[in-house]
Amino acid sequence: MMEKKRGRKTMKDFDVDEGWLLHGGRGSSFLCITIFALLVRVMVSLHPYSGAGDAPKFGDYEAQRHWMEITLNIPAREWYHNGTSNDLSYWGLDYPPLTAYQSYVHALFIHYFHPESIALFTSRGHESPFGKLLMRWTVLSSDVLIFFPAVIYFFIAYYASRDKKQQDMAWHLAMILLGPCLILIDHGHFQYNCISLGLTIGAVGAIISKNELIACFLFSLALNHKQMSAYFAPAFFSHLLGKCLRHRNPLLRVLKLGLVVLGTFFLIWWPYLYSIDAVKEVLSRLAPFERGIYEDYVANFWCTTSVLIKWKRLFTTQLLKLFSLSATMLGVLPSMIQQIRAPSDQGFLYALLNSSFSFYLFSFQVHEKSILLPLLPASLLALEEPLLFRWLTYFALLSMFPLLCRDHLILPYVALFFLFVLIYYSPDGRLTVKRENSPVAWKKSVMTLLLLCSLLLHLMYVTLRPPVKYPFLFEAMIMLLSCSQFVILAVYSNMKQWMLLKSSTWMEKEKKVL
Repeated sequence: MMEKKRGRKTMKDFDVDEGWLLHGGRGSSFLCITIFALLVRVMVSLHPYSGAGDAPKFGDYEAQRHWMEITLNIPAREWYHNGTSNDLSYWGLDYPPLTAYQSYVHALFIHYFHPESIALFTSRGHESPFGKLLMRWTVLSSDVLIFFPAVIYFFIAYYASRDKKQQDMAWHLAMILLGPCLILIDHGHFQYNCISLGLTIGAVGAIISKNELIACFLFSLALNHKQMSAYFAPAFFSHLLGKCLRHRNPLLRVLKLGLVVLGTFFLIWWPYLYSIDAVKEVLSRLAPFERGIYEDYVANFWCTTSVLIKWKRLFTTQLLKLFSLSATMLGVLPSMIQQIRAPSDQGFLYALLNSSFSFYLFSFQVHEKSILLPLLPASLLALEEPLLFRWLTYFALLSMFPLLCRDHLILPYVALFFLFVLIYYSPDGRLTVKRENSPVAWKKSVMTLLLLCSLLLHLMYVTLRPPVKYPFLFEAMIMLLSCSQFVILAVYSNMKQWMLLKSSTWMEKEKKVL
């Protein structure tokens, strides 16, 4: 009689024994979570957006609408070129070509139903109810077609080799699909981060399922949709390099991966490869160094320390670019070394978190919305690091609060915050939360104090007026508190990644002894 195999399940075991996502209760619970997540997005999209009624330039909503106007009405070669038909000072395209292609596809859809909303020149500032409805539909459809399938693919890859209970997996799926920050930015403020983040999640799923060529293709698409996806590039590079070095023919493996990346970039950049000047024109739009090392009050190192050190006054832009590059690379170096020495799926997820943290804290020209990038790997690690994920979500929301207040999104902000807490501490969630390392009494006191400070800052921001001498006092206080927590979490996650290296080294020694 054959003995039933024990240990980790494989993808085949799930396909045969349990039908994986389609299996009974698991499939129905996952479907309910997905539908509910979609309905939440619809409800948030009923609220205002960035720049609503705020002439003459409006906000991010108008930027996205204007890009549709431009890509539909002028040739692709002129999309990044300043001219009579494309005034780059009025929301010129400042994302890679894949975003432009996305805008063109959405423009075709909107033009079919409501052409006047994206007519050249005459549609600037267009805010008709039907036009806004169509614009909201483009974000919802992007979520459904890219982000949701990518998350499901990640789950298939990630849980195929892990023996987890159904309630753990359902809780984890809800945490990812109902993350308040992404919903507020994409479906409230108005952006398409779901596309680049969805492509990144798909690439992570491909890495875990050992499909490195697909991973390179998907991540190359993410890089060509939003340049901020480069926050994850060191993690992908170091993990794949570490895997290649362990391959029987490392040079051939590197060549294959490199050809996929170069081929993908070549196809996407094809309309601009006719001259070096055309390529430079696009690149100059992707790196707006003239804006300075930071704008507004973002909770990263440069803006936070500017309270004491006036970086913009003391140093030239060239020097600040060098400082920023050096600090960012030093921040990602430990994480990269760990993955090159001992690449692993778990270490790769921590590397994604540490790399994106380093870029958020130290890179040039960071926006408040960039905290979405560290939040992505943190959400993928939610089962292993529930406390880290919860804490990062709390202070990511706080760091974006002034931005969302300007967009009049306080009601959905509060609603999504309480929904997040409700799901996090739901009966299924409690089984996971119990795994948190229970902090000692003094740590609990500090955490409680920090949360009370966060609550107080929220209330002060919406009820009080700052002193005339310090008009941005409350923004600065929010920035200081949020940045301090991001630094602590970054240090912790780097330490956890290096602990994985120590454990893998110990296991190798044990194998040699045996």
